[in-house]
Amino acid sequence: MVKYLLKRFSILIPTFIGITIVCFAVIHLAPGEPTDLQTEMNPNITPEAIEQLKAHYGLDKPLVTRYLHWMKNLGKLDFGNSISSDARPVWDKIKERLPITIYINISSMVIIFLVAIPLGVISAVRRGGILDRSITIFVFIGFSIPGFWLALLCMDFFGVRLGWLPISGIHSPGYLQMGFLERLFDLTKHLFLPVVISAFGSLAGMSRYMRSSMLEIIRQDYILTARSKGLPERTVIYKHAMRNALLPVITILGLSIPGLIGGSVIFESIFSIPGLGKLFYEAIMMRDYNLIMGSLTIGAVLTLLGNLIADVCYSIADPRIRAS
Repeated sequence: MVKYLLKRFSILIPTFIGITIVCFAVIHLAPGEPTDLQTEMNPNITPEAIEQLKAHYGLDKPLVTRYLHWMKNLGKLDFGNSISSDARPVWDKIKERLPITIYINISSMVIIFLVAIPLGVISAVRRGGILDRSITIFVFIGFSIPGFWLALLCMDFFGVRLGWLPISGIHSPGYLQMGFLERLFDLTKHLFLPVVISAFGSLAGMSRYMRSSMLEIIRQDYILTARSKGLPERTVIYKHAMRNALLPVITILGLSIPGLIGGSVIFESIFSIPGLGKLFYEAIMMRDYNLIMGSLTIGAVLTLLGNLIADVCYSIADPRIRAS
């Protein structure tokens, strides 16, 4: 297992460097610069002052030089300072927002794993039945409804009409005066809709992948052999069949992590959640290069770690992966 992990880590390093190169090039080649927000609305600005601003932010240097300088600072875990008016260190801004984004994404993954796999197994075992058809309808609904539109509908119904759940932020007024259990309940109420809606689209697709994989496995000869030995059907399905059916699902689950992190931008903006996704959106609007690169770097690290965890789970489920 150690050798396998070292091999995976050795692949992650060049992958991470390639991601940073592409991201750095794309954001600097996009139209506009950070200085535009300070100069375009000022009719008295002079060309010399504009050049001084560019020199102050290092925008007058070649792109390759800027990237090498950024990578050198990254080696010291320094993302630089934000180009916005507060000029705070980028890492200070990110670490304030990162925990809530990680919490939302981990909660979404747990919901997907705990709900999609049983749905897929039940749908495969009872293929063609009423339950299978009901789950299929649910899957098609999940595929067809845009996440942002579903979020707006749920905000209107559960938040505005019924008043059951808050529709913005992560805390209620007076949060600091609450006890521990009250704080936990308040945080859960605020994050319930974002987490569930974030998981809904992936939940539908993952259950369909699990169903297809399970249908293929239960037709195998070793499943027929297990049944012929007189093993209980529950043991055949959940011990012998489901473990092998999980292999492609684990891979898909790892590949869905970038989508969850990318979706944080949408859901955190809709629900006004002060997470990394909303910070990233604000950085793009401000053309804050340092903050954009910092957010993309953290997102890339989380994505690569998620894929690494998926690979480890894959090797645990299938010992042949470790042996090879």
